[in-house]
Amino acid sequence: MNELRDVTIRLPEPLIASALRLAEQRRSTLGKIIHDILSLEIESSTRVAKTSNRADEQLLAPLRVLLASDFALAKNWQCLNRRLRIKGYDLREAGGGLALHSHPGGRRLCKASELGHAYIPLMRRFQAPFPGHSHRYLVDKVLGPAWPPEEMDQQFSVIEPF
Repeated sequence: MNELRDVTIRLPEPLIASALRLAEQRRSTLGKIIHDILSLEIESSTRVAKTSNRADEQLLAPLRVLLASDFALAKNWQCLNRRLRIKGYDLREAGGGLALHSHPGGRRLCKASELGHAYIPLMRRFQAPFPGHSHRYLVDKVLGPAWPPEEMDQQFSVIEPF
């Protein structure tokens, strides 16, 4: 039987508040939520790479719940990225879409679409492409050809620090 030890960690207030809400929604405890997420992270980091590029549902489900309010409340890309970084995640370009990575480590976790947040609907919602995304044809397709590339580069070239 594994012996349990107390561990003290320091977290930002918004992360604590979100984690407590998640625990309440699951009728669980903060300790159990942290235990489950750490177990998933450790398991996924030691697992042999899969042949598929699709993330495991056991990883996706907790991430969907943990990040749902951040995706829902974000008003723009900068706000979304700040919210995700507070929780230790980062969005990055992945082909014609986006992928969620650990932050600051940079390990790819899953596609944003696997979390229920595909790139094109987010681009429509924010009325802007993801900063620095190289697939410019998507901007014309989604936002229309009236979106000038030079304005896009000036307006979205740098994500504000959080």
